[in-house]
Amino acid sequence: MTSPLTNWAGNVTFGMRRFHAPTSVTELRQIVAQADAVRALGTGHSFNALADTTGDLVSTADLPRTIDIDPAARTVTVSGGTRFGTLASALHGAGYALHNLGSLPHISIAGACATGTHGSGDTNGNLSSAVRVLHYVDAAGELVTLDRSSAEFAGSVVALGALGIVTHLTLDVVPAFDIQQWVYEGLPTEILRARFPEVMSAAYSVSVFTRWRGESVDQVWLRRKVDDDGPVPGPARWHGATRADKQRHPVPGMTADACTLQLGISGPSHLRLPHFRLDAAPSSRGDEFQSEYFVAREDAVAAFDALHDIRKRFAPCLRISEIRTIAADDLWLSPAHHRDSVAFHFTWLPDQRAVTAALRHIENALAPFAARPHWGKLFTLEPDALRALYPAYGPFEQLLSARDPEGVFRNNLLRRLFALEAGPKTPN
Repeated sequence: MTSPLTNWAGNVTFGMRRFHAPTSVTELRQIVAQADAVRALGTGHSFNALADTTGDLVSTADLPRTIDIDPAARTVTVSGGTRFGTLASALHGAGYALHNLGSLPHISIAGACATGTHGSGDTNGNLSSAVRVLHYVDAAGELVTLDRSSAEFAGSVVALGALGIVTHLTLDVVPAFDIQQWVYEGLPTEILRARFPEVMSAAYSVSVFTRWRGESVDQVWLRRKVDDDGPVPGPARWHGATRADKQRHPVPGMTADACTLQLGISGPSHLRLPHFRLDAAPSSRGDEFQSEYFVAREDAVAAFDALHDIRKRFAPCLRISEIRTIAADDLWLSPAHHRDSVAFHFTWLPDQRAVTAALRHIENALAPFAARPHWGKLFTLEPDALRALYPAYGPFEQLLSARDPEGVFRNNLLRRLFALEAGPKTPN
């Protein structure tokens, strides 16, 4: 008997009637046209039921691989099921790079962009902000192409798979660049609070890791862009923290075998910006849950203090927490929509009851800061609360109704989150 299909964490067992892995866009269009309920499955890195369906579940991983670089336009057109690590490696070979990368190079491009997955860096927009053209199969099985000139574009990039199944995306690229990565340990909490903007802007990409215990954070990962002056040495002490003398894993005490190279050794951006290597699993399957909340950059220290005040209510079921920054964008459902953001990420022990209780404490503490949850991770906020967090929530609901009036791409989670009323095809 075939084992049930689950997400990467193992906390969601998919309830589909049928599973498809089409090998052509024509086959994909036929599947969608004949389905009364269908969802796309990427690499399964969502921690909630966003990809689940009681109808047809479709993987795009077997569609023909496309990586088409346009040097004149500085773009790449890529098949949606491609993993970021695969794309980034191909771009590097041609002298290009993506401006930003998430902590995992294993995730699919379409899935990451559909959920507003991001990466880090004060001036770096999330992965979705690089999308220039979007190609997807709609509920009628027709191909839709949208670019930035379309009135629907900003509502269609981070769309949670609710408009259709993405076949290809065209992304902006930049010239290839190198990164040096250092890890510093024991940054005093009071220095982080007092110098938060200075700390988070100290490198091209910065991640602060903490277990919310004691009077210091565990680690700060600094990823410096190598400029024309070449690599530079990292100081032994930095804001009261000590430079690590060997490779570190974000979770103290875990082996760093799967992590990207640190110690200030420069290398291509795609081999330094992610936390983990493409050829290694970051942790055991089913060994963790994840949540994340985004607040405005100016609220960072106040939000940190609010979490610090209740840390005893969530730290016991926490593996590690990461703090990072993301630049604002104009995508309707992006957690960084119209505000430079700081994200508080939580990697949990796989204890659903304890994590649910912890999330309620965290959401209550962050409520004064209009904290937006990551769509692909665990949260407990109700639709009314979410609606208040996104100025374009209503227009997105109208777009859903116009593009998919029969709800072919809606599952139980989307039906709970979004009221679907008839509306104009192009929202006002």
